[in-house]
Amino acid sequence: MVNQNLTATEIGFTHEDFAALLDKYDYHFSPGDIVPGTVFSIEPRGALIDIGAKTAAYIPIQEMSINRVDAPEEVLQSNETREFFILTDENEDGQLTLSIRRIEYMRAWERVRQLQAEDATVRSGVFATNRGGALVRIEGLRGFIPGSHISTRKPKEELVGEELPLKFLEVDEERNRLVLSHRRALVERKMNRLEVGEVVIGTVRGIKPYGAFIDIGGVSGLLHISEISHEHIDTPHSVFNVNDEVKVMIIDLDAERGRISLSTKQLEPEPGDMIKNRDLVYDKAEEMAAKYREQMLAKQQGITLTPTEAEEVVGAEEAVEATTEEEIPVVTETQEEVSAETTDVVETPAATEEISAVVEATSAATVTEEEIPAAVEQEG
Repeated sequence: MVNQNLTATEIGFTHEDFAALLDKYDYHFSPGDIVPGTVFSIEPRGALIDIGAKTAAYIPIQEMSINRVDAPEEVLQSNETREFFILTDENEDGQLTLSIRRIEYMRAWERVRQLQAEDATVRSGVFATNRGGALVRIEGLRGFIPGSHISTRKPKEELVGEELPLKFLEVDEERNRLVLSHRRALVERKMNRLEVGEVVIGTVRGIKPYGAFIDIGGVSGLLHISEISHEHIDTPHSVFNVNDEVKVMIIDLDAERGRISLSTKQLEPEPGDMIKNRDLVYDKAEEMAAKYREQMLAKQQGITLTPTEAEEVVGAEEAVEATTEEEIPVVTETQEEVSAETTDVVETPAATEEISAVVEATSAATVTEEEIPAAVEQEG
C-alpha cells in the first residue's frame, strides 16, 4: 500500500515547483494573434472557446462574421475547431475576447487588393442606395459605386437587388474605402469588341466647345474638334446637332482608362468634305478607313506608301471583302445599358486641359467622404 503521508522532501516536488512548471508550459496570448480553438459552449449572444488558456475565451456574436449574424449557430457548432483572432487582452476574470470577423476582414482586403491588381471585373448585387450612389458587397466588404459611375437610365432606387459588373476604382484598407465603377466595367466589355480603324455608326449625345460626344451603342466616344475636318472649324455646333446620326472611325482605344477617340477627318476624301459634302464622306467611309489602316500598318513597319500604292491595297481589300452597308460594325446594347453621362468617358491625344477637367470631375475622387460608407459595417 502506498504511503500517503510522504512529505514534499521525500517526493522531491514542491507546490512552488508545480506552479513554476505550469508557468513554463503556459501559452502566452497577445492581441493580434491567430490561434486554433474549439467551441465547447454556445450561448445566446456568443460562445466559449477553448484555446488552451487557463480560462475559456469568449467570442461575442458581433465578432462571428463580417456579415450580420442573428444567432451563433449560424456560424459555430459545438466541438468545432477553427482559427480565432485574439481581439483583446484578458479581462479582470482572466478571459480573452476572440473574433472571426477580424480574420475575414483581413483576408477580404487581401483578396480585393489581388482582384484590383489583376484588373478583374467582379459582379455584385446592389443592396442599398444613398444620395451619392449605390452600395454593394465584395468579398463581404461593403463597396460604394459613385452615381457618376453607374451606367444606366434607371433611377438609383430601382437598382436594389440588381447584379452589376464592376471594376475597382479605389481599394484602401487604411481608410476603409472600397470604391467601384459600373461604367468602367461596361466600357471595357464593349471596347473589347471594337478595333482601331473600324468604322461605326453613332449618335451625337452632347456637344462641347472642344468636340462632340458620340454614343456608339452605349459607349461614349469623343470626336475632338481637331478630328472633325482637315479644314478649320470654329465650333462643333457648326457641323453637328444633338441626336444627329454620324459615321465615325475609331482612332484610339484606351481600355484601361475607358476612353475612345473618334475621327471623321480621316474619312474625308478631300479636305473640308465634312463641311461641304457630309454624305460623300459617309459613302466613302469604309474606303477611306481601309486606306487609313494600311497607312498605319505601313508606318508601324517603317514603309512609306505612295497614294497609288495605297489605292491598290484598298482595291484588293474591296475585292475580297465586298463591304456593304449592312456589314458596317455597330456595337449594340440594350437601352438600359446606355450611359446617361456623356462627358465622362473619352479623350483624344489632342484633347485640351478642359477635357481633363471634365473627365476628372466624374472620378471617384470627387465623391465626398460622407457619401462613401465604410467598407465594413460596425455591428452593434
